[in-house]
This record gives sequence, C-alpha cells and structure tokens, in this order.
Amino acid sequence: MYCMKKERVTGFGLLMALFAGAPIASAASAPPLSQVKVLKVESPGCGFESIAQGQEQTRCDHSGENIRVYVLEVGYGRGAHVGLDGFEVNGTRTPICAFDNGNLTECTVGKKTVGYLYVFDLAGKQEGTFTFSNTSINAPSNTLSTQLYIK
Repeated sequence: MYCMKKERVTGFGLLMALFAGAPIASAASAPPLSQVKVLKVESPGCGFESIAQGQEQTRCDHSGENIRVYVLEVGYGRGAHVGLDGFEVNGTRTPICAFDNGNLTECTVGKKTVGYLYVFDLAGKQEGTFTFSNTSINAPSNTLSTQLYIK
C-alpha cells in the first residue's frame, strides 16, 4: 500500500487539463467505485502523455527522474493498493466533484465529492508496470484495478 499525504494539486487549469476527455460522473451519494483509470503520465522528457482507454503501455519513453502518474477514481474506495513492479509508490489525492452537467471539476465548498484524483511520484523508479486497485466502501464491494507499462 502506498503512503498518502492529504495535499491538493495546485492549479485549477491542471485539473481541467487532466479531466479533459474523462467520462461524466454520477453525483449520487456515497457512490460505489465505478471507474479507475490512468489519465496521464508526466515526465521531463515527454511532458504530459494522455492515456487512452485500453492503452497497455506508454507511447513515449518516460524513463528518467521525476515521473508522475495521474489516476482518476470515481466512487469511494477503502484504501488503494499502488505499486510499480510490486514496489510501493507515494502519492497524494484530491477530491473531485461534478458540475450539474456531470463534468468533473475541482471541489468547492458545498459540492459533493464523487471521487478522487491521485498523483503518484515514482521517486526515481524509471520503468515498469504501474498498478492501481481499490475496493468499494459500499455495496457491491467491488474491486476495480488498472495497470499500465511505463517505458
């Protein structure tokens, strides 16, 4: 399991860029997990690479220092399990909310959290299979997972 700090990703623009193309979320109360997805991989050599549905590995060679992985989780999970080739990685999470039209956004006072944006720092680990899984806190207690080979 990874170590998580409660910090906010700074910059509304960054959140909007990360959510571009993300499916619309439901704003039901305490929703079960309905989606986990690697949205982007960031590195100094490649910048931000968007990860398409079903993509199994990065197109760009991200090897090097300061690689970050951005994961969208829609719904409420118990505690994510995250790693790169089985090694623990650290990350932060930021609550996400939904506009009335369902598009995802950074949460503001009075808005209902519908999920989280996780940002994981690979801390010098340079390539391998990134894995993320979590189990819903409520019925149906389903477990969702995703993985991506990072070159």
